[in-house]
Amino acid sequence: MDFLQLLGRAGHLVALLAVVLLLARTGRAAARRLRQPEVIGEIVVGLLAGPAVLHLLGRDTFDAVLPGTVLDALKLVAKAGLVLFLVGLAHELRAGSGVDRRSTLWVAAGALVPPLAAGTLLAGFVLLQDDPAVRGDAPLPAFVLLVAVTMSITAVPVLARILADRGLSATPAGRLALAAAVAIDSVGWLLCMLAIGLGSGSATGFLHAVLALGVGAAGALAVRYGVRVRAAGRACARRPRTAAAVLGAVALAVALTVEHLGMTAIIGAALVGFAIPAGDDSPWEPAVARLTRAGRALVPAFFVVTGITVLNEAFSQVSWALIAVTVVLASAGKGIGGYLGARLGGQPRGDSRRIAVLMNARGLTELIVLQAGLSAGILTAPLVLALTLMAVATTAATGPLLGLLDRGKSTPEPAPAVELVAAATESSTR
Repeated sequence: MDFLQLLGRAGHLVALLAVVLLLARTGRAAARRLRQPEVIGEIVVGLLAGPAVLHLLGRDTFDAVLPGTVLDALKLVAKAGLVLFLVGLAHELRAGSGVDRRSTLWVAAGALVPPLAAGTLLAGFVLLQDDPAVRGDAPLPAFVLLVAVTMSITAVPVLARILADRGLSATPAGRLALAAAVAIDSVGWLLCMLAIGLGSGSATGFLHAVLALGVGAAGALAVRYGVRVRAAGRACARRPRTAAAVLGAVALAVALTVEHLGMTAIIGAALVGFAIPAGDDSPWEPAVARLTRAGRALVPAFFVVTGITVLNEAFSQVSWALIAVTVVLASAGKGIGGYLGARLGGQPRGDSRRIAVLMNARGLTELIVLQAGLSAGILTAPLVLALTLMAVATTAATGPLLGLLDRGKSTPEPAPAVELVAAATESSTR
């Protein structure tokens, strides 16, 4: 390839990225007008952009506008953005929120275990349908576990944005929901890694997955010890931009190495994010924040690539029955489980209802887990489409449902369940 061809393709990619970012801005504006989290607008517009253009232009014109080489470059940019964003997300999960541990554990258990059971039911439904296009050929344990994990996710970034937009960040229900979401997603990533390891389907493949995970863990440990060196911390404080660039390059190297060894790059990025020390006194917080912003700016390319590579093929293969079952099971698992967990954790009924609604916000984190499962060959495109629609629907419903609950704020709330039990016990002993 000569220099002019390379320059032309680079210009083509830059122009395409400009269009993607413009679409993302339009989606965010539309979401704000509809009082939805901005990421919902980005997801919907990004996912639909590719199929819509393909339908309008036809396959030949579409391939001319977006040739394979440029699409491959866009996929690489999208992957880089996803890796950088996930480093920040995993770092945020590690930081935690500092609320009552007992209540957090109850809410986390309630919003994790029932959704995992609901995911197992969904996997059973897919198996009963006996459609190879939806089931795929992944080993059964990996398939069931990963489907269960996809139903258990609560997106920390989207939840934090919803809490901020509605003024709930400082409320007990808001803090508790966010802390529980951090715990849930941390467990979810561990289970996701386990499912991808099981997805190898053979002893050799499993050993390769273990090797990839080991290399990723070794890279993460190197990052952890490297950033703890005092000289590195002082250099980061003096030159946060340079530190962010170096940290981003290391994260990309670890993630792509893990992918080359047979696992998804997302796992490598998460390991690096977990390895970076968290806390307001950490000199690496500004560098991680820069990585998160850079990744967040490029994530819309991930939505567009997903729409082009997954949705175009999956629309004709997914059934409305599968979509309906997915949405119902996901909503019931998170809603009922989150409510019961909050009540057992000592929360009033009103706060428990709000926590149950907040736990159903999935958004971007769900799409990242789905991409990991698709890349590993465990999830199929039609199932990813059904789960994507579920994620959009449950996240979009969070705001309106909170609005309905807020209308009844003035109604006196009964005592929490634990208080009623204590009162009954005390009266019986008199």
